Amino acid sequence: MNHPSRSQFLRRAVVAGVMALSALASLVAAGPAGAAADAPFQSAFQSFVQASAGDKSAIDAAADQFETLLKAEPTNPVLMAYAGASTALKARSTSMPWKKMSFAEDGLAQIDKALAMLTPAHDAPIQRGTPGVLEVRFVAANTFLGVPPFMNRAERGAKLLGDVLASPLFERAPLPFKGAVWMRAAALAEKDQRKDDARRWFNEVIQHAAPQADAARAKLKEIA
Repeated sequence: MNHPSRSQFLRRAVVAGVMALSALASLVAAGPAGAAADAPFQSAFQSFVQASAGDKSAIDAAADQFETLLKAEPTNPVLMAYAGASTALKARSTSMPWKKMSFAEDGLAQIDKALAMLTPAHDAPIQRGTPGVLEVRFVAANTFLGVPPFMNRAERGAKLLGDVLASPLFERAPLPFKGAVWMRAAALAEKDQRKDDARRWFNEVIQHAAPQADAARAKLKEIA
């Protein structure tokens, strides 16, 4: 596999996942005791969203902030997942192929660790009112689905996204989070040429009046 293909992996990840990740920024509920303090988490998350959207100046800030939060709460799988996703984003900050792959692999390893950390105790909300198990799996799904085929993550990413949608916890999750997941499921269905499934997920967003409803309506017009 040649280096130019590898160097494109983050761009593809951003295109695939930024809409869903940005939607998470509207969740404002505080987490329970033991979660990272809300204000520092929100600051780190906003840096992450900006970095995901293409602001290279925010990449190091996101990675550093999440690493700092993780050091204070090393058993928090949500922080571990975002730290990994932020590390993967650092691949954009270098032109050296071996460094790109190093950042990518280190970030994916952290996300794998976050997934392995999940227990039934993480069914409870951890950050901003969202069940920890759902947020970790969603961050992982976004990242895995965005990397190119040679990294062999797409199948697992699709499964994780399906797990989030099928979870009984999903119905009790905050609406902005659910809207983000539906939009990501629709985007994946559209990419796979499953237009009926894409319409179904876009309609879920609209029918529930999620914050992404206008974007869902626009996408429905595109695939009509």
